[in-house]
Amino acid sequence: MFGFLQGFAYGLFLSCIPWFFIGMARPDIAVPTLNPGRLQVVFRYWLLLPFASFLLWLTSLWGGFGPSLGGWLAGLGAVAVALPLERRWRAWRGRRRQERELRERRQETLKQRAPSHEAGVRTLDPDELPADADDTVRSLAMAKGQLLALRRPDLAVQVDRLYTRYAHINALLDSKFRPGELAHRRAGALVTEVCRAAANTLSQMVSLLRGTAGIDVDYVRQRLAAGGEDKTALEERLELARETERGVNRLSARNEEAMTALDHTAAALSRLETERSSSAAPAAGQALQELREFIDRADRYGKVADD
Repeated sequence: MFGFLQGFAYGLFLSCIPWFFIGMARPDIAVPTLNPGRLQVVFRYWLLLPFASFLLWLTSLWGGFGPSLGGWLAGLGAVAVALPLERRWRAWRGRRRQERELRERRQETLKQRAPSHEAGVRTLDPDELPADADDTVRSLAMAKGQLLALRRPDLAVQVDRLYTRYAHINALLDSKFRPGELAHRRAGALVTEVCRAAANTLSQMVSLLRGTAGIDVDYVRQRLAAGGEDKTALEERLELARETERGVNRLSARNEEAMTALDHTAAALSRLETERSSSAAPAAGQALQELREFIDRADRYGKVADD
């Protein structure tokens, strides 16, 4: 045993010389790290391994002097065998670290995208629609199901907010006017038109997101951080995803404008119920005018999008 260790120490020490010169010429061959350099070659083959072989040689002297041939051969081939094994071990560690970082990024992204619900918002379940659901509610439910399928709950919650306002205003109209009254029909038609325009906007969001559904932004950023020859292609994919997100944000802002108009309408209708004053009716008329203006803007947006 001591003879084998003694021979191994001699062989390892002698193998450091050619590996040192190889490493000084090509550090990537002699050093199995991600960014090999000549300083690492000097540390490994001029300091670390010679010192390790010296310690082995001192230990082997307890058994006397008599290095074995097997130890010599094992020492000479130790570095050649250890380098690919160390490369595989480092690659495995790197993959595990990247997978852990990717999971952490995805969890952080999901936390950031977690929808913050408004107080009193009713949830619209795409799989179980209300019994009195009309075409507008069905369009909103379809859009929500598509957004959830694209893993965008932050956008899907906008459907719940629209649905809540739509149901609330319809309830206010039913409590204030008789179904056959002209005011009921006109106001209900305007509210329905606004919500249908919002549903169309949600459908446009879905179309945009489907175009870049195959781009994993976290993975692209990870590849860019690691570097490589495909940097230009990765940057183009990342910019495409950013452009899509900007378009989605613009459409989302349009729906926020629609909900503001619906909120004004609900407030005006509530004042009609509780205030029997001359200022209540003009306020309701102003709210309905805002709905008309929003519908006109939505039509213009649609024409521009078609062009």
